[in-house]
Amino acid sequence: MNDIQKAAWLIEQADSLLITAGAGMGVDSGLPDFRGNRGFWRAYPALGRQGLSFESMANPATFTANPRLAWGFYGHRLQLYRDTVPHAGFRMLLGLAGRLPHGAFVYTSNVDGQFQKAGFDAARVVECHGSIHYLQCLHTCSTQVWPADKLVIDVDETDCLLRSPLPLCARCRRLARPNILMFNDWAWLSSRADAQQFRFDLWHKQVQRMIVIELGAGIDLPTIRRKGQAMRVPMIRINPTDATVHGADSVGLEMGALEALTKITNELHW
Repeated sequence: MNDIQKAAWLIEQADSLLITAGAGMGVDSGLPDFRGNRGFWRAYPALGRQGLSFESMANPATFTANPRLAWGFYGHRLQLYRDTVPHAGFRMLLGLAGRLPHGAFVYTSNVDGQFQKAGFDAARVVECHGSIHYLQCLHTCSTQVWPADKLVIDVDETDCLLRSPLPLCARCRRLARPNILMFNDWAWLSSRADAQQFRFDLWHKQVQRMIVIELGAGIDLPTIRRKGQAMRVPMIRINPTDATVHGADSVGLEMGALEALTKITNELHW
């Protein structure tokens, strides 16, 4: 039995699926994963010319110091995620979930909303770092979090500055920001993520033979890796650069998400 066959066999023995996903999950959809400054500056050359790192842009302080630059970056990302079509691997995961008695739950650090866009039930997704599709007050004048659906985005990509009106808090009329956990962020409102986690905990109590499929989770910020490992169940780790697993009941596949899911799906005997 090779690794692909073992992965398929593990899925066939399960009654439920936990999908843990990092930035690498979106690569096959054409999304950047910002791996290191070179990758970040390749995606945002205007910020590269200014020597601005992802860590400095993904920081609440930038919204205070230069709100049009901060919203130029996040506004561009928001529009990119709105326009992106999830790759076929998402549909394959949906197909796996549909065959298992307790279905699937998603736990992701991605803020792009691609799982919901691909058809996953929003009530079965944990976005542990928040979502770019929701906003909050920069100054946390209240605990309110609201959708960004009506936000119109117009970014001058030459200098990564927002041209359209800055989004404002409906309550205090000061600047709004994405409801995303950033670096050095003590003001993120986690109410949505907390409610998602509560729903996951209820689901987790019902399952007995869960398997984890981890996709594109990095090691520099290992939140997603740790979540899957903490479940102490068989794991299929899919990562093109580091798919090391521990334990005879787990398998690592050094390949991208779409390639691995395609090969696994073709091996299933359902």
